[in-house]
Amino acid sequence: MAEKPRSQDFDEVRKDIVKLLHQPEYDDGSAGPVLVRLAWHSSGTYDEGTDTGGSNGAGMRYEAEGGDPANAGLQHARVFLEPVKSKHPWITYADLWTLAGIVAIKEMGGPDIEWKGGRTDYVDDSKLPPRGRLPDGAQGSDHLRHVFGRMGFSDQEIVALSGAHNLGRCHSDRSGFHGAWVHNPTRFTNQYFRLLSSLNWEKVKKENGVEQFEYYDEDLEAGLMMLPTDIALRDDPHLSPWVKKYAEDKDTFFKDFAAVFAKLVELGIRRDDQGRITNADNEKGGYHAAPKKKREPGAPGKTSDDKVNVDEAGPLAKENGKFRARL
Repeated sequence: MAEKPRSQDFDEVRKDIVKLLHQPEYDDGSAGPVLVRLAWHSSGTYDEGTDTGGSNGAGMRYEAEGGDPANAGLQHARVFLEPVKSKHPWITYADLWTLAGIVAIKEMGGPDIEWKGGRTDYVDDSKLPPRGRLPDGAQGSDHLRHVFGRMGFSDQEIVALSGAHNLGRCHSDRSGFHGAWVHNPTRFTNQYFRLLSSLNWEKVKKENGVEQFEYYDEDLEAGLMMLPTDIALRDDPHLSPWVKKYAEDKDTFFKDFAAVFAKLVELGIRRDDQGRITNADNEKGGYHAAPKKKREPGAPGKTSDDKVNVDEAGPLAKENGKFRARL
């Protein structure tokens, strides 16, 4: 069984994640928001009833999970982190992806979030969760309760975790939605809740047929958007009090968000008194770190050991070549 990494080892990884966050030619100049989304989506497949899914295993390395339309665009986050994996080959992807989200939140002004290492990487795709477990932004509050309830989250935790929409933006070529939720999408604050509860959001049908809610700020000459699920938080009688609470009290939001995000990345993980993960995959394989992705794309039509195009980064090579990780 592989030796458990030391906290000092993870500290070095943290430093290198910080170095790559500044990406001038990517969304709003930062890789931070997409790294948070990677941590979120790699963890949010958990099902409490069947005890399947979650961050252990790094299933997004395989097409069955990585190719889920709900994960569109996250290949950019995974490619951004490859230089860190190359420099620290001992770390598992499961640990790297969750740690990157935690580090990004803190560096963008968010709270300190508890994080523990020790996740292993699956050796094949036999234990991947089915698609369809992640939230659909076009739905309402019943859908949110179904998706988040499956993971064991309460109404309060649903709203707190939705505060991640303080970061990043939607892309029409990924989710179908388009735009940012807040004025500064690379700074973690409670502005999402303040805007959601105070502005007059107008339903708009985009050219692609997708409906979202928009507000145009004439002073800033900039538009913002909200998803139908965001509006559901505002309008649902049991969710809306938490929207109001977090809009008025940033400290409470930060405290509750830190607690729920720490819970999210630990879903499905069982630990002993020493903090060691006792999931069956970890017991049998120890701290099993999958090898880093190949640098060169392979021949078209062939497959790699993870059953996707030989090198996931291959089709993205031209697009991502301008994004330089700063290690």
